Amino acid sequence: MIDLNNHKLELDYPCEWEYKVVIRTEQNINPIIKEVLKEQKHTITKSKSSSKGKFESFTLKLTVDDENHRKDIYKILGEHQHIKMVV
Repeated sequence: MIDLNNHKLELDYPCEWEYKVVIRTEQNINPIIKEVLKEQKHTITKSKSSSKGKFESFTLKLTVDDENHRKDIYKILGEHQHIKMVV
């Protein structure tokens, strides 16, 4: 098995990037994403719901300018109080 932690992504920036975001069903994804991204252009689409209906996942697509921008968005999403997981 290849350990991807030892490899750096070779991306041509700016590029479109996708994040999978998981929240509790009772939360509304739109104000959460607006709080994180402010006015940055993006699309958000529902992916699926958990088998017990407690969580929903969404695909967030946006253009990232560079590696730091990509990682910063990931970090901010992951630290948000209403986001349970980011992939």
